[in-house]
Amino acid sequence: MIKKLLTVAISLALLTSTGHVLAQGNAGVGKTKAASCAGCHGEGGNSMMPGFPKLAGQHANYLVKQLKAFKAGERNAPMMAPLALGLDEKSMEEIALYYAGGKISANPALTLPANDDDDDAPTKTEEQKKAELDALITQGGDLYRNGNLSREVSACVACHGPYAEGNKPAAYPALHSQHAEYLIKTLMDFKNGQRTKNTENMMYMIAKKMTDDDIKAVSYYISSMK
Repeated sequence: MIKKLLTVAISLALLTSTGHVLAQGNAGVGKTKAASCAGCHGEGGNSMMPGFPKLAGQHANYLVKQLKAFKAGERNAPMMAPLALGLDEKSMEEIALYYAGGKISANPALTLPANDDDDDAPTKTEEQKKAELDALITQGGDLYRNGNLSREVSACVACHGPYAEGNKPAAYPALHSQHAEYLIKTLMDFKNGQRTKNTENMMYMIAKKMTDDDIKAVSYYISSMK
């Protein structure tokens, strides 16, 4: 039994080692093929524009899954679909490996959206704004860790991990340090059925039970995670 376990362990080690070499080679090719992506997703996958997601450090299998969904029309994305149509599976894997090998950048200090201030309302002091932001992030953290039982909103931590690191084998994306604006848009798209045509999609079923305030709060909390 011990001999068999050792054999399996050695075999897995060899497979892992070989896969690492291949991944390095493919990632190098992927960098070249991803050059045109930098306009929206930033150099190395760290988008500077909050409406476009950061891709650096994202799980490669998740990125490949999304590119296939764009190409097949399973994910509604007018900007990405034409680009994905020109990629074969090998190119998708190479681009995904390139981005997966990067490191996502931390976000600057968060601030409340400008439209949170009503023109007719009294001007808020910096202390009031900070207290409101802190309360929003606290609310988001509670929802991320515990969900909301009364509205049957599942806790994000169950799939995306305690540090929003995602789940690589299950192809659940890493979320930490993502732009809050992009996260809000994504959750709203799930909620409104715009992200996917599949009504049995897990994120659609969760997001449709979330309030707009829930979505903003949890997005701000995730964006603050490093």
